[in-house]
Amino acid sequence: MGKNVLMQYVEDLVERKEFPEFKAGDTITVHYKIIEGSKERVQNFQGVVLQRSGSGATETFTVRKIANGVGVERIFPIVSPFIERIDINKYGAVRRARIFYLRKLTGKKARIKERKR
Repeated sequence: MGKNVLMQYVEDLVERKEFPEFKAGDTITVHYKIIEGSKERVQNFQGVVLQRSGSGATETFTVRKIANGVGVERIFPIVSPFIERIDINKYGAVRRARIFYLRKLTGKKARIKERKR
């Protein structure tokens, strides 16, 4: 079985939801479903997209936020069944696809200019 056949099989198995287009530098809110025992709740994770990685069923994106003065990063698979929806709060103007330099910046230096729509 070739790699292309295997990837096509995985693509067919995975159910893809439609999300708005976003890229590195955008500020988004990910509404993520959390299951605790028999209860379900939706938790919001709002932050700046650092990168999008992979393609197809293996695509992921990394979101970073500052919580109580500590940077928190979370990696989400784009095809995760636990993501309810993604809202775009702000479109950022950055010149790179991976903005890891944001990790070293704090305060006003960590601001990202807004992209014209």
